[in-house]
Amino acid sequence: VTVSSMWGQVGASCEAAYSATKGAVIALTKALAQELGPSGIRVNCVAPGVILTDMCANVDEDTLASLARQAALGRNGTPEDVAQAVEALAEAEFVTGQVLGVSGGLVM
Repeated sequence: VTVSSMWGQVGASCEAAYSATKGAVIALTKALAQELGPSGIRVNCVAPGVILTDMCANVDEDTLASLARQAALGRNGTPEDVAQAVEALAEAEFVTGQVLGVSGGLVM
């Protein structure tokens, strides 16, 4: 299971390089799924949204609150939310080449 970002799915202003690299992770995931599928190897990707980690340390509380309000579930994510998604993809035996958004509905 690879890890991209919601910005790899939709792009972000002032985040061109980050968005491009995360989009590349998605493309790599799909290519590897095609290449390795005949060998029975599955490759999937999670694309986290706003996850409350050290990466958010320099983001002010008002911005984080605004992002939480924009998500359909009304909150920002936790590392545990991402871990649950990774576990689900790792256990799904007939799923490959997929990108699972873990953004609480911030990106659909």
